[in-house]
Amino acid sequence: MASSDAEPGFRERLSKLAGIKSLRGTKLPAELERLQRQLDRLTEEETEEEVWERVLLARDEDRPYTLDYVARIFGEFFELHGDRGRDDDSAIVAGLGTLDGKTVALIGQQKGRDLKERVARNFGMAYPEGYRKAMRVMELADRHSFPVLTLVDTPGAYPGVAAEQHGQGGAIARSQAVMARLGVPTVAVVIGEGGSGGAVALALADKVLMQENAMYSVISPEGCASILWRDASQAQKAAAAFKPDAAHCLELEVIDGIVPEPAGGAHTDHDLAAELLREAVTSAFAELEHVSPDDLRRARRAKFRAMGVLA
Repeated sequence: MASSDAEPGFRERLSKLAGIKSLRGTKLPAELERLQRQLDRLTEEETEEEVWERVLLARDEDRPYTLDYVARIFGEFFELHGDRGRDDDSAIVAGLGTLDGKTVALIGQQKGRDLKERVARNFGMAYPEGYRKAMRVMELADRHSFPVLTLVDTPGAYPGVAAEQHGQGGAIARSQAVMARLGVPTVAVVIGEGGSGGAVALALADKVLMQENAMYSVISPEGCASILWRDASQAQKAAAAFKPDAAHCLELEVIDGIVPEPAGGAHTDHDLAAELLREAVTSAFAELEHVSPDDLRRARRAKFRAMGVLA
């Protein structure tokens, strides 16, 4: 069962929408219905099939990726390249853009649409060079007091021999350390797959959000099934056991909120999915706007240190 803390937000939004006079051609009735369904789900335990359906939706090849959202919610965007040491990892997109007229640093993982792009971007699985590029942009944002937005969408950091030789584990750890020390507001959104250390390297933020049909877990369902039952085909059973979906992550307080998606999933309407994401991100930044750097660091540290602690 999902946390009841999420219910007031949904109820407040429902009441606001219900009070708006519907005009011909608007999507308000559908939005009301969708929010009501999401609110109802918070009080119901999902079945094994429903959890697995969300895993499949998180991996849907037609879901919007980082650059799809950048094109829709940023007024301008200037991409920065390279880690100033070894290479430019295309699995990580990083740069500066304008969001509602304000400069924001954006860092996100990009999987690629067709086979050629997926190979070029390594299916969204970054090498250490990608995380070093991300850290470079984070530190640039910190120097100039720009908020940081990260969009998480990766099966995990690249596990190959070359990545290990280049210091994959250390790069992931340093990326988290840099995010922990930032004195600017930070918001992370899991927009698809949030896999293992490759995801958390970009998600140590003041506000961590998940899209409604995203997943966030320490291991993939297939990896978990291979360890527990020595059979990757038991992935659906594994997913039902550790529940990587947004509602259960909210219940566990691993995330701070759920970003709604269009009916059927973000892949059905990229424009609406982007608008819903923009609303959630700007609202999160507004909450953090006047918090001092020291208070941001203290609250961020306390939040992550409290995760997994049983009362």
